Amino acid sequence: MNGIMRKGYVATLVFAALTGLSFAPDAQGSLTDRIRAITESARQRNTQFGIHIIHAESGRTVYTRNAEIPMIPASNMKAVVSAAALHYLGADYRFTTQIGLLDGSLAVIGYGDPLLGDEKTDLKRGRRIGWIFDDIMTALNERGISAVKHVYVDGTFFDDHPVCDNWPADQLNRWYCAEISGLNFNNNCVRMVVERSNSAIRVQTEPRTQFLTIINQVTAINSGSSAVEALRTTIPNKIIVRGKCRQGAGFDLAIEGPTAFFGVLLYERLRQEGIAITGNLAEKYIRHEKELEVIRTYQTPIKDVLDRCNKNSLGMAAECLVKTISAENTVGRVNGDWEHGLDLIGKYLKTLDISPSEFKLDDGSGLSRENRLSPRVLTTVLLQEYKSQHWPVYRSSLAIGGIDGTIKDYFQNPQYQGRIIGKTGYIDGVRSFSGYCFTGSGAFIFSILTENGNQYTRVDINSIAEAIVDEAQ
Repeated sequence: MNGIMRKGYVATLVFAALTGLSFAPDAQGSLTDRIRAITESARQRNTQFGIHIIHAESGRTVYTRNAEIPMIPASNMKAVVSAAALHYLGADYRFTTQIGLLDGSLAVIGYGDPLLGDEKTDLKRGRRIGWIFDDIMTALNERGISAVKHVYVDGTFFDDHPVCDNWPADQLNRWYCAEISGLNFNNNCVRMVVERSNSAIRVQTEPRTQFLTIINQVTAINSGSSAVEALRTTIPNKIIVRGKCRQGAGFDLAIEGPTAFFGVLLYERLRQEGIAITGNLAEKYIRHEKELEVIRTYQTPIKDVLDRCNKNSLGMAAECLVKTISAENTVGRVNGDWEHGLDLIGKYLKTLDISPSEFKLDDGSGLSRENRLSPRVLTTVLLQEYKSQHWPVYRSSLAIGGIDGTIKDYFQNPQYQGRIIGKTGYIDGVRSFSGYCFTGSGAFIFSILTENGNQYTRVDINSIAEAIVDEAQ
C-alpha cells in the first residue's frame, strides 16, 4: 500500500515537471477545495460561475469550471478589445486630431481620439483644462489671423451611429453611455453643477457653454433627502434638471452630438477671443481636401487609451478602439463602424483557435448584455498577450491590486498587493474579473465570470484570486 502511494506521489511530481505547473502535489487539490467552498457556499447558491485558471508559462489548465460556456462578460470585454487593438493597430499607434485652414475657414478633423480633453489624461500629461483651445488660438495668432469664414468640424472617421443599439435606453444620459464620434471631447460629457444660495438654485455646466438648454426645476430644501437628476427631452441637448437640493450637487451628463459639441465650444472660444466669424459653424467631410493646410497636429499614444480603457474602465475608449480597428482596415480609412470592427476582432479570436461558439461580440465596452465570452476565451487572449511583444504595454494597462485602477481598494494586504492585476467588470447581475496572479513560483492567468450574483459576489471573486496566490508554491 505504501508502495502504491509512493508511486502516485512520484507520478504527480513528474506530471508537474512536464507541464510546468508550480503547485505542490496537494496544492492543486487545496485550490480546488477552496474554490468549491466559495462557489458552493449558501450565499452564492443562485450564482452561476465560469472559471478558468492556467499556468502562464505552460498554458496548462490548473482549474476549470464551466470554462467553455459563454457568459455575459461586462467590462471584461475591454480586455479582449485591447488585445485586438494591439494586434491590428500596434503598440506605436497614435490617435490624431488635426487643425487646418481651408479657403479662409478653420477646420478640425478628428481621427477617433477618445481622450481629447479627458481630464485624467490631461492631468497625467501636465495639461490645463481646455488646452487645445488655447493652442488653436496660439496657432491663429502666429499667423496673424483675426477672422475666418466658417468653422468646420469633421468627425467622419467613424460612422454616424453614435450609440450601440443594445445599450440600456434609460441610461443613455449617463457618462458610461456617452456617444461615440470621430471627434470627441471631454468624454463627450458635461459636468452638471447645482449650487444653492439661500433659496435660489443655480444650474451650470462645466465647461460653460450654450450647447445645452437647461430647464431648472430644482427645489431648495432645508431638511430631508437631497437628490438631483438631469433628464433628456425630445429635443437634443434640451435638459430638464429636477430634484431637491440642500447644499449642492455635481454629476456628469452625456451630451448628444459630440462633433457639434466640440464645434460649439471652439466657436464660443473664437468669439470670446475676438476672432470674427463671417460664415457658419458646420459639420463637414473635409479631411481629404487637397487644399487643406494643417497647422496643428495633436496625438495620443494608444498606451494612454489602453490605460483608460482597462485601469479605469472608460467605455468610450473601448468603443473608439473598435471603430478605429474598422477604420484603419478599410480602404480610404473612412467610417469605422461597430459591425466591421467587431467582425475583425472575431477573426482575431479565431486565429487563437477559439471556437466561434464561445463568443458573441456586440460592443467594445461590455455594456451590452448581448455580449458573450467564455472564461477560456479570456484566458486564451490573456495568454497570447503574456507571450507577445506587446506584453509590457498590455500589462501596464491593467489595474494593479491595492495600487491603482478599479482594484485600488482591493488586495491591499501585503501578501497580495501588486501581485494581482486585471480587468474587472460589472453590470446589473453580472460581475467578472480576469487577469494575472504573480507568485513566487510563476504567473497564473485566470478568468472568473458570474451571473445572477449578489452583494457578496465581488468579495468572493477576489477571494478566488487570493487563493491562487496562496496555493501556488
